[in-house]
Amino acid sequence: MYSKIYGAGISGIDGFIITVECSARNKIPGFELVGLPDLAVKEAKERVRNACANSGIQFPVATLTVNLAPADKKKEGSALDLPILLAILQAGAVIFPERDLSRKCFIGELSLSGELRAVRGVLSMCVAARDAGFSEFYVPLANAEEAAAVEGINVIPVSNIADLVRHLNGNLDMPSIACTTGTYKNTINHYDKDFSDVKGQALAKRAMEIAAAGGHNILLIGPPGTGKSMLAKRLPTILPPLTFDEAIESTKVYSISGSLRAGESLLFTRPFRAPHHTMSAVSLVGGGANPMPGEVSLAHNGVLFLDELPEFPKQVTDTLRQPLEDGTVTITRAAAKVTFPCNFMLVAAMNPCRCGYFGHPTKECTCKPEDVKRYISKISGPLLDRIDIQIELPSLSYAEISSREETGERSEVIRERVTAAREYANCRMRAAGERPKSNADLDAAEIKRFCKTDDAANMILQAAYDSLGLSARGYDRVLRVARTIADLDRSEIICAQHIAEAIQLRSLDKKYWG
Repeated sequence: MYSKIYGAGISGIDGFIITVECSARNKIPGFELVGLPDLAVKEAKERVRNACANSGIQFPVATLTVNLAPADKKKEGSALDLPILLAILQAGAVIFPERDLSRKCFIGELSLSGELRAVRGVLSMCVAARDAGFSEFYVPLANAEEAAAVEGINVIPVSNIADLVRHLNGNLDMPSIACTTGTYKNTINHYDKDFSDVKGQALAKRAMEIAAAGGHNILLIGPPGTGKSMLAKRLPTILPPLTFDEAIESTKVYSISGSLRAGESLLFTRPFRAPHHTMSAVSLVGGGANPMPGEVSLAHNGVLFLDELPEFPKQVTDTLRQPLEDGTVTITRAAAKVTFPCNFMLVAAMNPCRCGYFGHPTKECTCKPEDVKRYISKISGPLLDRIDIQIELPSLSYAEISSREETGERSEVIRERVTAAREYANCRMRAAGERPKSNADLDAAEIKRFCKTDDAANMILQAAYDSLGLSARGYDRVLRVARTIADLDRSEIICAQHIAEAIQLRSLDKKYWG
């Protein structure tokens, strides 16, 4: 007898439908699994047999051939345990052959007792099932809330195969669960940190607001204890709200990498990743024998924070150059090529020297001049050139540290200005027939088209170009930042004050690297 059941797999961050076919013939008992299965899929044979035996289900005594289609695409992981079992049971008439399962998709790992265990990548697979026209998606109970984030398909949680078999035979009703979209809309922008927590540092706060409004990468330089990490950790709180589509895309990455916390079905806030400087290049950009997302992809639609930037090996930070330009990471292996998204804001922090007190007004720096230069040179020029804003944080005074008053603006207030500036820029792009993008991503032609300056601004820009020795790329970056500052002022023309502030946010070129 022949049967056909549908499951799903993962390629990159996207799911794809897998057709599980089973042919059962009344010959010598045997079990063959074909269709490019990896080791975890091959081991399903033993899990399927024991799950049936321990659930009181008669395993068909026949020659079984199970094919996973498309046969030329590698199948990985344990999510195919359930569809393989169901295909065998329907071919063996344990599940009534006349039952129509063509619009149902099944995923789940089997335990030897017959219970279903959670698998990774459920959200991506559920999206693929919905897009392929399936009406019902059966998942392990532990993955049900994650799958329920997808609208347009009924998600049915399954705790064990005995109940599922009875349900498919019409002897038990298993209800679907409600979509969690409403929960998402009521939970976004709930942060436990706020910009008002940061004492002093008015210039740095302004720089962070500009960076958020234009999607600019930013470097914070200052001695220990000036608030660099505090500012970085609060940057997500002033970014525009995470849209539902962005939440789905980011959650896909977390689901595939197994980074979703217990009970978490969807990301409600923008990701913030802060890897340690001992990490490897593979951990940062992704990779492995079976390619998995790295930190840059886990920071997709959010913030990647590299604290103590010079302590990261140069060969590791240099791998950021292509992701920062393209917004994607492509990993090629002999068996497959996968692409992960990585559209993130980079925030880096560093001390001005190894001891941290180079240029400090009161504390003496213990580093030699050549040591300071050696420390700074650990940052590659090409990476530094991709950071639009470089700001120095001074030490705080006693009055600023000891103040008990909340002197700074709350994140909610800053976020409203940032969101308004981004919408102002998007309206300009749409009016010109272009797809909206952040100012940090404007190319040379778009800079020429959208960064119009007045005469006074041109004079200041020319003087800065000559005195700072800006490169062509540095010139473009000043214009991009000035465009963002003008958007915050809702000005279509970039004026002198906008250029002056943009230059101030990049004036460290001469002090540290010039």
